Amino acid sequence: MRPLVIMAGLFFIIGFVTWLNGPLITFVQVAFGLGPVGAFLVPMCFYLSYLFCAAPAMGLARRIGLRNGIAMALGGMATGTLVFGECVGRRWYPGALGGLSILGAGLTLLQVTVNPYVALLGTAGQAARRIAIMGIANKVSGIIAPVLFSILVMRDIGGVADRLHDAGSAQARETVLAAFAHAVVVPYRCMAVVLLVVAFGLCHVGLPDIRLRDAAAAFLPRREGPAPRMGALAWAGIVVVFVYVGVEVLAGDGVGLYGSHVGLSLGQTRFLTSVTLAGMLCGYLLGTVLVPAMCSQLAYLALSAVFGMVLCLGGAFLHGVWSVACVTLLGLANAMMMPILFPLVLHLAGHRQSQATMLLVMAFCGGGVMPQVFALLIGIVGLKPAFAGLVMGSYGVVLLYALLLRRRVRGGTSGSDLGVLS
Repeated sequence: MRPLVIMAGLFFIIGFVTWLNGPLITFVQVAFGLGPVGAFLVPMCFYLSYLFCAAPAMGLARRIGLRNGIAMALGGMATGTLVFGECVGRRWYPGALGGLSILGAGLTLLQVTVNPYVALLGTAGQAARRIAIMGIANKVSGIIAPVLFSILVMRDIGGVADRLHDAGSAQARETVLAAFAHAVVVPYRCMAVVLLVVAFGLCHVGLPDIRLRDAAAAFLPRREGPAPRMGALAWAGIVVVFVYVGVEVLAGDGVGLYGSHVGLSLGQTRFLTSVTLAGMLCGYLLGTVLVPAMCSQLAYLALSAVFGMVLCLGGAFLHGVWSVACVTLLGLANAMMMPILFPLVLHLAGHRQSQATMLLVMAFCGGGVMPQVFALLIGIVGLKPAFAGLVMGSYGVVLLYALLLRRRVRGGTSGSDLGVLS
């Protein structure tokens, strides 16, 4: 029980630093005078760290173990947080993006240790519930973080926009923007200190020094000879995770830009990420009750995809605040997808769980790729068609995967014992 409580605290930290990206997109648009493509470099640099750092992070985690890996990850996150805040304060955007990349690298190391630890801590049939509980902690912090950021840093963003409009010279505009950008420095310094304190504390709380290979050995029966390669279903699941993370980030981080497009003010859009994450929190709470007691994991995954598609159509055809409401409710549809997909792919990977964990974390880079594709498509087809096309297609991929696995379970043709996850 104690390790799970500690893991929940770490998921709270993960959510806090991850879901700041939503209001950060609006912040950098104003502070640096950027368009959508430039502003969406924030999630792109952050999430591409998963792609490039997952393999080294996995190797390091296997070598030094979970406890030391967590402490090192938090130290890296503290460094990235500090670099980002200082560079934004000096209005140096490339340096700020570099800080986000360092932060993402530290978070990658944390992900490759925390997620498999929770997934492998009990039976496969209850894995979605355990990760959903972690998700509750993640999304509670994700709701709090944008609100705090908006209050501490962006509380006067409407006034900043007015002062920029009234500025009579380039120097006056620079003065307004410099003061606005500098507001981020102190909060990010405080975050860096908190991360370092948590890293130090975790080294002294008696967290078991669990290693990934030991966890996998406890989860699966011992076998002789080389482990078989991952099957097609596991590889397909990794692709689905890539697509899903892209949708989750697009819904959470892109909702502010979406709201601005349909006529909401900057003062209103700064809270939309928190509203979306509140929907995800409700989805986690609902999922922990329904899965697997009243609904199988695969059935719930399929229903979530269908619900997401319905909401996407609503957003496309409705207008104003009703369209934005449909986008924020995508959080409810997205909530249980990762808690189901992550342990499912680990189970399908068999004795290749360390490899699958690394690839799953690399697949998180979908959160950087899809928002950037969205930003590029806005100028070609418009915001609503770009959003609807990407999201509908992604939910279609998730739905097809869920239906394929359910068919395998019912037909009894899978050699991966999918029954425990159905």
